Amino acid sequence: MTTDGMILLIFGGAALIMVCSVMRRRRRLLSALFGAGTGLAALLLLSRFGPALGEQFPLNPFSLAGSALLGVPFVAGLALLRVI
Repeated sequence: MTTDGMILLIFGGAALIMVCSVMRRRRRLLSALFGAGTGLAALLLLSRFGPALGEQFPLNPFSLAGSALLGVPFVAGLALLRVI
């Protein structure tokens, strides 16, 4: 299995977990929109102020989709992987 395949498999598993988590909540749409909004806001802040931290955080389809689907924990993990 290639690296791209493994990344897509992990992303798909995380997406399935998030969808199941949102489906258990009372206000599903509001919860999903809040998670996506905060994740995208965190990614935009990280991409804007990333050079001040010494790292570039590009806005690509993977980071946008990950932050919209998984929220702030994805952005925090992305930042930790780039800094370490």
